[in-house]
Amino acid sequence: MNGLIIIDKPAGITSHDVVSIVRRATGERSVGHLGTLDPMATGVLPLLLGKYTRLAQFFGAAEKHYTGTIRCGYATDTYDAEGQPTTLPMPLTLSLDQLRELAKKFNGEMDQVPPIYSAKKINGVPAHKLARQGKEVPVKPARITIHRFTLDSLQDDTLTFTMHVSAGGYVRSVAHELGQHAGCGAHLTSLRRTQAGAFTLAQSITIDDLKTLTPAEIEARLPHPQTLLPEMPSVIVDEHTAGRIRNGIAVNLPEFSNAPLVKAFASQRDLLAITKRIAGTLMQPTVVLG
Repeated sequence: MNGLIIIDKPAGITSHDVVSIVRRATGERSVGHLGTLDPMATGVLPLLLGKYTRLAQFFGAAEKHYTGTIRCGYATDTYDAEGQPTTLPMPLTLSLDQLRELAKKFNGEMDQVPPIYSAKKINGVPAHKLARQGKEVPVKPARITIHRFTLDSLQDDTLTFTMHVSAGGYVRSVAHELGQHAGCGAHLTSLRRTQAGAFTLAQSITIDDLKTLTPAEIEARLPHPQTLLPEMPSVIVDEHTAGRIRNGIAVNLPEFSNAPLVKAFASQRDLLAITKRIAGTLMQPTVVLG
């Protein structure tokens, strides 16, 4: 099965667990997810199937949308509710309006330090593995953009929020730093990803539904291949041009003289390759699928 499937991940399982479930449900061994969701988190988890796994490099810059809750009163080592407290309990003394003023600090471009308990790679090793081994985790700040971070309500010591963040941004780090600014510590208590790039919850399949569908029914629910990577124009090429692309030979696509990348299809649904403009209308196949 070739394509992209969007799963509504439940809490309590890892993103790798979802990969295993999708493999069993589809019968496709080659499956890879686009961006890890922590076990506690739920929501949109896109996965590439079959030969489409070769396209993962083109999805790396996808922005994410979240809703969730932050508990004020103490910080944890993982920056979420699954970790151990690292500060003594402190009462929250600020109002919602005061917390909203603090939240404004997190809107815009900034350097963010990822949590040491994260999938961030340190010399090829996930940071969380080093942290659990008691080793030093030299995480480096990453440049991210938070397009929107709003605090929607405050009930007792728990905030609800909405966030729109660039690729590479950690919501847990924002919760942790907000607690530092508030003077009482804080940690993330729930997180739901409502959108990843162009993919939304409305397009997703739950794990329970997935287990009731046949592979053919699953394939029928996958997004149309021409809707993927919408920032790239697409073209259906003739048989001669398709043959050249399959052999890795540059081809002329005069309709797209200004596009840096173009999706070449052999038919309406058969994605053949991603081509890259090398000069004028000359496009070089960079990833060939067909």
